[in-house]
Amino acid sequence: MSPKGSDTMDMRQLGRSGIQVSPLGMGCWAIGGVWQFLDIQAGWGEVDDDESIRAVHHAIASGINFFDSAANYGTGHSEDVLGRALAGKRDQVIIATKFGWDVDEAAKRVRGYDSPEQVITNVRAECERSLRHLNTDHIDLYQLHVWDYPVSHVPELVGVLEALVREGKIRAYGWSTDNTEAARLFAEGEHCAAIQHDLNVVLDAPEMLALCETLNLASVNRTPLARGALTGKYTRDTVFAANDVRTDSWARDHILLPAFDKLDAIRDILTSGGRTLAQGALAWIWARSPVTVPIPGIRTVAQVDDNAGAMRFGALTPDQMRQLDELIQRA
Repeated sequence: MSPKGSDTMDMRQLGRSGIQVSPLGMGCWAIGGVWQFLDIQAGWGEVDDDESIRAVHHAIASGINFFDSAANYGTGHSEDVLGRALAGKRDQVIIATKFGWDVDEAAKRVRGYDSPEQVITNVRAECERSLRHLNTDHIDLYQLHVWDYPVSHVPELVGVLEALVREGKIRAYGWSTDNTEAARLFAEGEHCAAIQHDLNVVLDAPEMLALCETLNLASVNRTPLARGALTGKYTRDTVFAANDVRTDSWARDHILLPAFDKLDAIRDILTSGGRTLAQGALAWIWARSPVTVPIPGIRTVAQVDDNAGAMRFGALTPDQMRQLDELIQRA
């Protein structure tokens, strides 16, 4: 399948799975609504489900075929909305979702399991729940969502995931983690196809990218727009709503502020050739590695237009990449 409207960019492969995905995915965290992760407000504020569904439909029409959700997001609400939006369109898309946490749908709260073993014993039940929410008989990419999961339990967990592949419940699996050595161990599984990790023009990940390239894994990129800081819509003085995850101090210190600090220096290059800031940030990711698939959070039709429009421009040039490294003072 060739994405409409993205004829300047080739499809990208979801690692060793051979699954073909659009060079840009739609991150579905933001369509989950308000929910609680441990003691953190983890949603992006109130959502309009009808607009979310329109955004999914517009994304497909704009050449996006890869949709990334998680059981956590809205404690199933993101998966549910995505499933409704994809009714009658399942054969046009690739669906990724995640597992590994104790999700209380009624309380809109997520907490960790009491032990690593419980992650393993609950994989099948979690998979079935996600299949119901997504209204599908299989998940294309099933990802462990526990970024610091003990590596001593990885072989047993991979064994369960391989069984789910054999049974046709999932096609491939991966891990959402920034730990390179943990990712390397997970990749020993035959059907491990992707590692999801942070990556943006300010927050590079050279070791993880090298690993993905070497082991033929897709690099699925969260925070490609630094949670909105690389769109130009916000400043370091922006006050986010109390039910917005960007009020969390970790997000502010590790994602938002580093991007705000560098934005003025890199703005001209990112917006070269008529790109918006967001489109330039995505262009950097595509130029950074041939295995990258950024998944900016999207919940409106307008956001689809801005992000999908980046595919018409394609990647930044090698010279622009060198200039950005100098401006950011990257070693």
